[in-house]
Amino acid sequence: MSFTDPQNNIDQFDLMTGMQVADLGAGIGAYSVVLAKKVGPDGKVNAVEVQRRMLDKIKESAEIEHLFNVNVIWGDIEKIGGSKLEETSMDAVIISNVLFQLENKENIVKETHRILRPNRKVLLVEWADSAGGLGPIKDQVVSPDVAKKIFMNNGFDYEKDIYAGDNHYGMIFRKKAPKSNEI
Repeated sequence: MSFTDPQNNIDQFDLMTGMQVADLGAGIGAYSVVLAKKVGPDGKVNAVEVQRRMLDKIKESAEIEHLFNVNVIWGDIEKIGGSKLEETSMDAVIISNVLFQLENKENIVKETHRILRPNRKVLLVEWADSAGGLGPIKDQVVSPDVAKKIFMNNGFDYEKDIYAGDNHYGMIFRKKAPKSNEI
């Protein structure tokens, strides 16, 4: 059985050095550290987490790895503006193992849309099942179809699936560019 691997998932996401990336619901920073290495010293990773003790773990992990491009932000990703990031300031967003926990799943997608630059991408990695009790309870699992619908109803185009392990699914979405009459 293969659990989700942040390095594998990031390798399937088109990131380049110098990018500004948001890790929404960063947890202990498993993605933040991998992202920081991928975008390099000229890039920046904004690790947004509501649990302060998790932010301390992210800081500690970044320091151990000598990564100085990780910015930890105490924020609420279930609120529009809750990430505290500027509008259209991010080149990419990662949302991993978060959707199932949220009461208002649309708000994280709306917040992602707010902070992403036009035509830029978001990688969603989510539990596909409860993994024998290791993942969320069965009622909390968000199916790929439901996740896709939430993103597509909130300004994103579905781009592709990635392999995210036996108990997870991964999808990449692209923020729709504004129509010429919306500029």
